[in-house]
Amino acid sequence: MPHTILYAEDHRVVAEAVKDTLESEGLRVIVCTDGAVALRKITSDAHYDLFIVDNHLPHVDGLELVSYIRRLPHRKSIPIIMLSASDAQKEAYHAGVDVYLKKPEDVSVLVRFVHQLIR
Repeated sequence: MPHTILYAEDHRVVAEAVKDTLESEGLRVIVCTDGAVALRKITSDAHYDLFIVDNHLPHVDGLELVSYIRRLPHRKSIPIIMLSASDAQKEAYHAGVDVYLKKPEDVSVLVRFVHQLIR
């Protein structure tokens, strides 16, 4: 069974490009374009091996999602990558991300970090 990633990203072109790239690596990617939808999935019992979140999302931002994930007993040890164009690196690490990557320049190293974190 492939590893499953929940990816919260509201920019559809970016979301599709990242999804296609990760799926070509044999990973399963569930995309949420809205922070509130991502929050519902995070609080569910669905299995995820990794979370990738943008910071700027409608309704619930990425920093809030990360903080929420880290407070849930069944989610707190799951790795989180923030992939964002915003300058929120310090806040993201404080909230609990494992890796902070800047869009667009760090997208090329995303696959490497995903593989490192889900091993």
